[in-house]
Amino acid sequence: MGLIARLAVLVLLLGAAAPPGADAGERWVTAWAASQMVPGNNALPAEDLKDATLRQVVRIQIAGAKLRVRLTNAYGTQPLRVSAATIARALDPASAKIDAASLTALRFGGAKSVTIPAGADYWSDPIALPVKAGADLAITLYLPDAPAQQTGHPGSRATSHYLHGDHSGDADLPGAKTAERWYQLGAIEVASPRASAVVILGDSITDGYGVPANSNTRWTDALQLRLHATPALVDMAVLNAGIGGNRLLNDGLGPNAMARFDREVLSYPGVTHLVIFEGVNDLGTLTRDAPATPEAHAALVEGMIGAYRQMVARARAHGIKVIGATITPYGGSGYYHPDAANEADRAAVNAWIRTPGNFDGVIDFDAAMRDPAAPTRLLKVFDNDGLHPSVAGYQAMADAVPLSLFSDKVVDKGRVATAPAAPAPMIAFTFDDLTAHAPLPAGYTRVGIAEQIIAALKSGGAPAIGFINGIQLTNEPASAPVLDKWRAAGLTLGNHGWSHANLDQLSDEAFLSELEKNEPILKAKAGTTDWRWFRYPFLSEAAANPERRARIRKLLAERGYKVATVTMDFSDWAYNNAYARCVAKGDSDAILRMEHAWLGTASVQADRARAMAQALYGRDIPYVLLMHLGAFDAHMMPKLVALYREKGYRFVSIAEAGKDPYYAPEMNPALTPQPQGLNGAMAAKGLKEPQAPALLPLDTMCM
Repeated sequence: MGLIARLAVLVLLLGAAAPPGADAGERWVTAWAASQMVPGNNALPAEDLKDATLRQVVRIQIAGAKLRVRLTNAYGTQPLRVSAATIARALDPASAKIDAASLTALRFGGAKSVTIPAGADYWSDPIALPVKAGADLAITLYLPDAPAQQTGHPGSRATSHYLHGDHSGDADLPGAKTAERWYQLGAIEVASPRASAVVILGDSITDGYGVPANSNTRWTDALQLRLHATPALVDMAVLNAGIGGNRLLNDGLGPNAMARFDREVLSYPGVTHLVIFEGVNDLGTLTRDAPATPEAHAALVEGMIGAYRQMVARARAHGIKVIGATITPYGGSGYYHPDAANEADRAAVNAWIRTPGNFDGVIDFDAAMRDPAAPTRLLKVFDNDGLHPSVAGYQAMADAVPLSLFSDKVVDKGRVATAPAAPAPMIAFTFDDLTAHAPLPAGYTRVGIAEQIIAALKSGGAPAIGFINGIQLTNEPASAPVLDKWRAAGLTLGNHGWSHANLDQLSDEAFLSELEKNEPILKAKAGTTDWRWFRYPFLSEAAANPERRARIRKLLAERGYKVATVTMDFSDWAYNNAYARCVAKGDSDAILRMEHAWLGTASVQADRARAMAQALYGRDIPYVLLMHLGAFDAHMMPKLVALYREKGYRFVSIAEAGKDPYYAPEMNPALTPQPQGLNGAMAAKGLKEPQAPALLPLDTMCM
């Protein structure tokens, strides 16, 4: 036989082997899918699946005229035999009744039956069955033998029906048992030249915990309805890849997100977008049974962010746009009972998610779902159990998704947050110990640090005041230009005492001398008459007795000073020494842990201050934040400004903050002093302060 003849025979053989109805030029898009796992306690009894018909109803997300079904034996330990399979339009998502006229047999390479290898998926041959978007389809399988190990999706929130015998062609299954689970069913795909799909990789919140069976009221369902109502997105399917209890890093009720990523994101044809909404279970399980060390908290945050990075890189390599979704509050969860350290972890992870460039877009579910008066908790109207949203909450999540993330033809109209508007809390930045704080890392200068901080403040539209210790200029004359930079930027200066000595270390005369010794610098450098702001070194008015405190306040009042109290801080100063050591050692991992802890603690302490103000006064006060001109502060300042903006703060000057009645006795030393700060007021009223997160062991880092 000649070469041409042999090639002709080969072509004929290949053509004969092609599945009936297959077209090499067709473009397939996943129109429905479910995440898979070993069902465990949710497995059906083996005797119920021997010689059994299993009918399952799913809602197709996009329209098509030709489709194929993807069966799965992903977690099977032995080959799975399917002796017959059919598909039809369901008459009712809660029943086993089908439209008999639409009943179509599925074939596999032209055969009625198929044996699926252990660990594998298997596509049916394409069939002609026109379906509309949102139609309910019933897939019926006849299994002669029960799977050696079942593969399924326990969180279907949809009713499946099963009974003995081959009833795959029946219009109804009277007497069938039911279960709200899916088994051995992976996906449905349609042939479409223009459709696309977005995978939502998530946990029980995405899986729809709490929604009624057969109601299709998960947040992904509500999002799909929004897409259907948007002409540019009408042909995009929302694929729910949620598993209850799922985590990024460790297996839970199902395989971890990293382990299932290839199968449930990359293997679906037609996927153009991915939303990653995972992490709350990683955060919660860390301390569910016992507290964890600060090092363990830092390692968890680092590991979670590493997982995000991996998944983003893998998806981008396949041309998929990756969208990060911030982790929603779970402070009211009775299952995880999170503490301040857990909240610091959540804040650090969310700050990374929001940072431009880490993802291709962001859905800020945290901002949309949190209670403005208690940001660590879900808004009550959206809350089911402190962790999961209610059905109204799921709708709010869908409404919070900017559709422009999926198409540049869509212009969003303010769909960012759905929580009721609340007055924006105010925050005033203040910086102690000018001109300098802590050692200089290699490559840093005092002026450079000041310039970085000033630039971040200016970019964020944030006023600030800096409090001078004159001894800094004596010890480090090269830092003097810092004050000129500060003044040139239009920022305010105040008096912090010459040598940074605390009140209980000084006599009345020495205190006044320290105060006056700083004044010539202020008069020369402030560039304004509004420099008579005073802050006690180490923040405290601690004195031997109340009479001493009153005398000192009288001295301040006689000289026209206003006292600048502090109502918010997060120990920013503690990081600067460790940062200098870590820069010297080139320990980027330690610096990364510090970054996450610094931002997380800043977020928690902001929420603590607000919680104390609400407990004491039933409202927000303008918060006065303590900061320092340190190298790590300069390194992190842009992220801090962004964090406070995201939390809804409005930046004000200390003078504007001081107009609030709360500050009258605090600021005016001529008035009777009150318990100092929010912490002092809480103690005076016998109220318990919200828990603060523990710091990393900064004293030993990079030693």
